[in-house]
Amino acid sequence: MDRELNFAREILGERSYRDVPDEEVLREAERLLSGWMAGELRMERPKLYDHYALLLLALLRRNRELEARVSALEAQAAQP
Repeated sequence: MDRELNFAREILGERSYRDVPDEEVLREAERLLSGWMAGELRMERPKLYDHYALLLLALLRRNRELEARVSALEAQAAQP
């Protein structure tokens, strides 16, 4: 691939970040980053606020969701 990909644009397309499910963001980010690390894809040199904020936001929301699930399971386990 000769052209440099724009990380966020590849994931979002023409959609708002609010319209892209976290699962899709994580899946596509993994695909893009894996391809870049393997030398198969060329990526633009992004600034954090331009591109990777999308991935970080999805990871933060996923982390919050998992923490809530762990807390609920711990509360269940603590009940007699």
